[in-house]
Amino acid sequence: MEHHEVMVKGMNLVRELERDLKVANVICMNGRRHLNSSMNEVSRDLIVNTNSKKKQALSDVLPVLTELIHAMDMQNALESLVEDEDFCKAFQVLSEYLQLLDGFSELSAIKEMSKGVEVWLGKTLQKLDALLLGVCQEFKEQNYLTVVDAYALIGDISGLAEKIQSFFMQEVLSETHSVLRMVMLEDQELNQQNSRLTYSDLCHQIQESKFRKCLLQTLAVLFNLMCAYYEIMSFQLEDEEGRAMNSDSSDRLLSSKLLEESAGSTSHFESSRDSSVDMALDSGSAPSASISPRYQLRKDATDFVSQTLQRGRKNLWQLTTSRVSVLISSAAVSSMSIHQFLRIYEDLNTFMLAGENFCGVEATEFRNKLKAVCENYFTAFHRQTFYALKMVLEKENWLRLPPEMAHVITFAGLLGDGAALIVPSGISARELHSDKSGNSADASCRKGGFSHWLKSGNVFFQKISGNSKECQSPNLFNGTIARGLDGAVGDYIHGYKDSPRSTNVNHVNGYSASEEENEDLLADFIDEDSQLPSRISRPNLPKRNPHVSDEDSIAQTGSSLSLLRSMDKYARLMQKLEIVNVEFFKGMSQLFKIFFYFIFEVFGVPSNSNSKGTSDSLNYRLKSAMSRVTQDCDQWLKPHNVPVPSSLNDLTSTSSTTSFGLLSGASLGLKERCTAADTISLVARILHKSKAHLQSMLFRNNAVIVDDFYANLVDTVPDLVDYIHRTTARQLLHISGYADRIAAAKWEVKELGLEHNGYVDLMLGEFKHYKTRLMHGGIQKEVQDILLEHGLEIVAETLTEGFSRVKRCTDEGRALMSLDLQVLINGLQHFVSANVMPKFQIVDAFIKAYYLPETEYVHWARAHPEYTKSQIVGVINLVATMKGWRRKTRLEVLEKIE
Repeated sequence: MEHHEVMVKGMNLVRELERDLKVANVICMNGRRHLNSSMNEVSRDLIVNTNSKKKQALSDVLPVLTELIHAMDMQNALESLVEDEDFCKAFQVLSEYLQLLDGFSELSAIKEMSKGVEVWLGKTLQKLDALLLGVCQEFKEQNYLTVVDAYALIGDISGLAEKIQSFFMQEVLSETHSVLRMVMLEDQELNQQNSRLTYSDLCHQIQESKFRKCLLQTLAVLFNLMCAYYEIMSFQLEDEEGRAMNSDSSDRLLSSKLLEESAGSTSHFESSRDSSVDMALDSGSAPSASISPRYQLRKDATDFVSQTLQRGRKNLWQLTTSRVSVLISSAAVSSMSIHQFLRIYEDLNTFMLAGENFCGVEATEFRNKLKAVCENYFTAFHRQTFYALKMVLEKENWLRLPPEMAHVITFAGLLGDGAALIVPSGISARELHSDKSGNSADASCRKGGFSHWLKSGNVFFQKISGNSKECQSPNLFNGTIARGLDGAVGDYIHGYKDSPRSTNVNHVNGYSASEEENEDLLADFIDEDSQLPSRISRPNLPKRNPHVSDEDSIAQTGSSLSLLRSMDKYARLMQKLEIVNVEFFKGMSQLFKIFFYFIFEVFGVPSNSNSKGTSDSLNYRLKSAMSRVTQDCDQWLKPHNVPVPSSLNDLTSTSSTTSFGLLSGASLGLKERCTAADTISLVARILHKSKAHLQSMLFRNNAVIVDDFYANLVDTVPDLVDYIHRTTARQLLHISGYADRIAAAKWEVKELGLEHNGYVDLMLGEFKHYKTRLMHGGIQKEVQDILLEHGLEIVAETLTEGFSRVKRCTDEGRALMSLDLQVLINGLQHFVSANVMPKFQIVDAFIKAYYLPETEYVHWARAHPEYTKSQIVGVINLVATMKGWRRKTRLEVLEKIE
């Protein structure tokens, strides 16, 4: 135990030695491994060093071959991208391709590739322009963005905008020409001469049957071009371009695959191309807060194009309207029917509303052109209607129409409760046309701008398809079948042929009993003489027209009905042809003027036998109205030689011929004369009912025309009626020669007897015969009473005229005049139920004027304007003679009176 510590230390040393030996063993093994590794590396280095010269030679040639392979791959990629219409990436590759060629310009192969770049660029621009032309014809967003990106990369955005405008102008010219040529020559062989006709020549050669087809197809292609122009002009990029960028990344990867067809040695070109494309096209697939360069470039380009197109859209609209104006100047427009013309007007008005929303300004020039076309058509239409009405008047026999027919005749267009002549198919008329500038449909169109029309689609294509369906049925015209009114009335308007067999009262004037209950059905009428094809005659009893009373229904004649139907048609046309509604109102007033003039000429002019000295003088209103009518209708009032119809008359007075070629009213009977007065009164009453409606259809600045027409003509009808009745009474009451007989009686008597003069009994006899004629004349009791009153007035005027012609008369003679007057009044009272005395106060006052002092005659003459100048002069001369006035006094009194 003494050496225990020594032993322990020895054992520890042994352990440390053992651990050191193990560490040394590990170090030796690692050294041996590192020596083996170094030997292997030295062996490899020796092999490389052995082949270094050969490897250096190959390395010098390899970059040149690699770039040539890159150039060929890029050349193939350019062709492939152009075929795929990926022009944006093609121009990007072109930039790199040109840079690559510039680096090896001394090689002959590179020189050949450089020559092919110009050829490729020309073909690419042609294909790009073809794609742009397709965008102009029909807008497609992807194609448009492709074109914009391509032009943005080449830095020619202004050229793109000008080219777009130029393409649209060319399309307007070429499309309108090709449409006309295709429609007009579809049934002919396209020979060389016809194929070279200009657009204006084709317009002048359009047949009436093909005009609307040409118009609709022309408007359809122009509307499509306007839509494409507007879509390009209003195109805006979305704020979030993630989806577009992702699609662009996919396209970039697809294009990259075209360059990976070479061997792995092309990795250098691929990496460099990817980096350049990423910098130019995208800043990352995920959305970022900053705008990508490509999006900003595209947005700037589209904004510049949009602004340029906005400034140039008026030029496109002007060219468009000029082409349409040449088309509607065709002679076929003036010769077509009113139905076809209304359709054409509706088509043009629809196009004009769309164009105004397109260009943002009112189409003043085109509106004036359309107004001129409408005015020319109205002139021809009105001339034909006017002479047709004149012919009806010349052949009128003044017989009343059956009351049952008048009950169902409506004048909805004139009175304001009717529908338009034509309602467009495929779109509501309220959406396309407004009777006033404040119409809600027009307001909505203007509020929505042209986008409203863009969303609605091409309405003209819809009408073209609708026309093809209508043409399959020869009797259908816009969903209606023309029907006649009555053979006795006849249809004379614009060449219409009404059939006498079409007398079904359920459909007279184009309306059935059930149709009047539904305004939408009424809106489907072309004309007041038309009905829906789907509706058939029903056994229902006809409803009475609420605007026609029983009195009115028995006052209708063929001529009044023809006049009212014409005026009703004009009123409907005022609603449809709003642009010339003033002209139609003037035409309507001329139709009434010719009717007014005719009745005055035939029934208001007294016969020659009793016109001398006893003819009624026209009052101021009637004289002024006739002067206006004569001035306004002078060109229409030329006499025509027409057969004279047989007339029913009980008068034997000599007839005279009027400017209408008819016998005057003296050759017509009492019944016909009263019918004429009643029928013009009926027309005036209907016109008064329609005044508010007519004023509502005209613009405010034209309201004075309506007021002038009513104040100066329609309101004069009662004066004309009174004048006709007075003329009738004068012709039936045969006392025209009694004024001379009264003047020839002996009035210079010294004593007053108990007997009256003989002319009194003769006049009472004539009045009795007059009343008998009235009672057996087939006229209404109210008219008889009116004519009896006029007869009394004529008797009073005859007495006054006869007394004014007396040359010498004593005071007893004046008393005898009063006796004759009293006897005559008592006798007439037996024939007339009303009080007779007021009618003869004019005679009594004239007799009493004999007793006035000489200083009162001037005042008396001015206080009694009912006496004529000759009558006043006659009584003054008589008093001066019998009372011994001095000649100077008599002349002074007469001078003051004059």
